[in-house]
Amino acid sequence: MNKVMSRAMSRTDNEKKVSWLFFLKCLLFSYILTAALLLLLAFLLYKFHLKEAIVSIAIIVIYVIATFFAGFMSGKKMQSRKFMWGLIMGAAYFLVLAVISLGVDRSLETPGMNFLTTLFLCAGGGMLGGMVS
Repeated sequence: MNKVMSRAMSRTDNEKKVSWLFFLKCLLFSYILTAALLLLLAFLLYKFHLKEAIVSIAIIVIYVIATFFAGFMSGKKMQSRKFMWGLIMGAAYFLVLAVISLGVDRSLETPGMNFLTTLFLCAGGGMLGGMVS
């Protein structure tokens, strides 16, 4: 009986480790996607001399796209409460973004948007990705 219990517990521990590892991989993927899209935006800004309003809108769209894909991947993996996992991914994305912004600027202002709006966009994008998955 104890062997069965220990196997069940070790399997649960392994599943938790896999879940957290997968969670971190999704978050890393979302930041790699963000970097690639921001590089594309920088190139477009250089080539076409885009206006500040267009750049601000593009940054918002990049946040939503990155969190959408992170939420989509986590929702596919978790299979239950997909919206919640997507919401968690979006909130984690925002948390890392806020910490980096605080470290660099010593301010919680994000480009062209206020703090809560960015949080809602990131969390909403992740949740939408989770629901669609």
